[in-house]
Amino acid sequence: MSDLVSGTPSVAAPPRILAVANQKGGVGKTTTAINLGTALAAVGERVLIIDLDPQGNASTGLGVQRRPGQRSSYHVLIGEATLRQVIVDSGIPRLHCAPSTMDLLGAELELADFERKTYRLADAIAALCRETQAEAAYTYVLVDCPPSLNLLTINALSAADAILVPLQCEFFALEGLSQLIKTVERVKTSLNPRLTIQGVVLTMFDRRNKLSEQVAEDVRSVLGDKVYQTVIPRNVRISEAPSYGKPVLLYDNGCVGSQAYIRLASEIIRRERELRAA
Repeated sequence: MSDLVSGTPSVAAPPRILAVANQKGGVGKTTTAINLGTALAAVGERVLIIDLDPQGNASTGLGVQRRPGQRSSYHVLIGEATLRQVIVDSGIPRLHCAPSTMDLLGAELELADFERKTYRLADAIAALCRETQAEAAYTYVLVDCPPSLNLLTINALSAADAILVPLQCEFFALEGLSQLIKTVERVKTSLNPRLTIQGVVLTMFDRRNKLSEQVAEDVRSVLGDKVYQTVIPRNVRISEAPSYGKPVLLYDNGCVGSQAYIRLASEIIRRERELRAA
């Protein structure tokens, strides 16, 4: 109340920043980012999805048009725009997107000579938090990373509080995961000491396939509680939704894929509350 009386702007609490990352492509990373973001927004969270992948699938999957000359996450990284200037409304209540463009393909070379080249995204998010009033502040920022461990992904990991890893239930899943864990440890040691693994979500899970069950058992035996209880099943509605520019929760809210992402959002919120209470 004193802030209202004095006219001092309310201070927004910082959002939880989750990098959705896996150096392997085709694991459901972008699908997880847009559908998790939608599920979090549906339960009242204010969510920003930052598309850091030159392919821009998170942008198009939310129905955000990518136009020539459009300001995007690329312009944020090279300092030609602020996050606030590039954010667009997704059309979904409480969910916004900082879209990407193909310009990101050359960002790594351009950033090589920049100061704080690994902290460009972290600095941009910090600036956004300073500019944002408490009533309009984001509670979650999800960064959709490219399927490689390049400078764009390092920027995401340097900015993030935690990493969320989508992992396809296939034979080489653990091999790729071990490489990612080593990268997280290196980033934590040299760039971002607060970085942790929020969790691993098993995607494209097929209960009819013994391999899916075996991979799930193997991952849980290695990472234990870091693996979410929720698994994302193979579901044709999840695959169809991006072609309509919609998250699956809007395309078909009743399908098993939508229900899985709602459960995943609940599980993540519960973990975050436990972290704050610890």
